[in-house]
Amino acid sequence: MTTISSDYALTDTERLAFERRGFQKLRGVIDPEELRPFADEITDQVIRLNTQSLPLAERDLYSRAFLQVTNLWRQSALVEKFVRSTDLARLAADLLGVESVRLYHDQALYKERGGGITPWHADQYYWPLSTDRAVTIWIPLQDTPLEAGPLSFATGSHRFQYARDLPISAESEQRIAELMLEQQYAVDAGPYALGDVSYHLGWTFHRAGENTADFARRVMTIIYVDAGMVIGEPRNDNQVKDLAAWAPGRKPGDRLDTELNPVLYP
Repeated sequence: MTTISSDYALTDTERLAFERRGFQKLRGVIDPEELRPFADEITDQVIRLNTQSLPLAERDLYSRAFLQVTNLWRQSALVEKFVRSTDLARLAADLLGVESVRLYHDQALYKERGGGITPWHADQYYWPLSTDRAVTIWIPLQDTPLEAGPLSFATGSHRFQYARDLPISAESEQRIAELMLEQQYAVDAGPYALGDVSYHLGWTFHRAGENTADFARRVMTIIYVDAGMVIGEPRNDNQVKDLAAWAPGRKPGDRLDTELNPVLYP
């Protein structure tokens, strides 16, 4: 087993739609049989590394949304091969319109049976980056029907300049929902089949529903940034923590080029 490969080639229509919408769902990018051993290993590592022990009923809103384990590529040689997939990174670079991308970090997001909503938010609230050339690939590790809590996106919301100061919370769920309705942003929600993926920009507002299915919703994500990305001045405490965690030893104005941020394409 080397890595995930894909011959998926983006069309001009898909590129333009991504820039206009702030996200793009792509069908059949990964062969389900090729994905299966990586999915099993990711799950094994999530079970091994998860530190959440409270029952769902005793957790706060954020912790009910999912089990979150980060930088799995540093924990498993097989997961590292997965995260270093040149083809998945190639699609990220193509969508961003840049020549090269590097890793920001990865994270597994497992929504348990009965897990709560993932409130409306924009990922880049947490990232101390100087530009918007950052994108997350969302890779379900099983078929993900609506009842399992797939991602929903507010179409075009990456250009909306307000509510970018809200962390994931009950407030973000209510306030962003109100704003998206007021501004008439259409919400794109739909199931994913195994092998489908989506890419979304850091400032695209998105959420996920609760998991009422009879299985855990298992998802792996990889965050890519323009290989020339410069670190921005942190705007909140979460960005200060992110800078220390994902770019140790670097400061605002430096390139995001530590050993934790290898170039993945080309």
